[in-house]
Amino acid sequence: MLIFLDIDGVMVPAKGWKVPELMNDGFPAFSSKASRVLQSIISVDTTLMLTTSHKSNYSIKEWVNIFKKRGIEIEKIKSLENNNSIHRTRKDEILNWFNTNVINDNYIIIDDDTSLNALPKYLKENLLLTSSFIGLTDEHLDTIKSIITNQSNRK
Repeated sequence: MLIFLDIDGVMVPAKGWKVPELMNDGFPAFSSKASRVLQSIISVDTTLMLTTSHKSNYSIKEWVNIFKKRGIEIEKIKSLENNNSIHRTRKDEILNWFNTNVINDNYIIIDDDTSLNALPKYLKENLLLTSSFIGLTDEHLDTIKSIITNQSNRK
């Protein structure tokens, strides 16, 4: 499975009135709920595709360590293009990736960016939008399972 993952508003609730807690690696702590949910959907064949604006700030090895320090075991991490010199929106970055890559695996897009509502239907039906103030929670598990089941049924 391929998980397109944003960080702010998904793993780290975006509360404008509160500065996020930083861990000793200088990156914000993840919500314990979000960490638990993400870990529960990761298997040995899962790849995280980082869509976050932080994606180019760290190497893949550093990302593996960031996730590990937050209780998430994942070895396969990739990111969308690191050089966004033409300032694409998240929606356009994701569309560009799907237009230039062949995907044979199930996938889910987990993000809080409401511009993703404008994705084409075939992508939007695999989108889980979180509330940026709350992030990823246990309540999202049924939706995640439904998205994955629906994809498997379409194959």
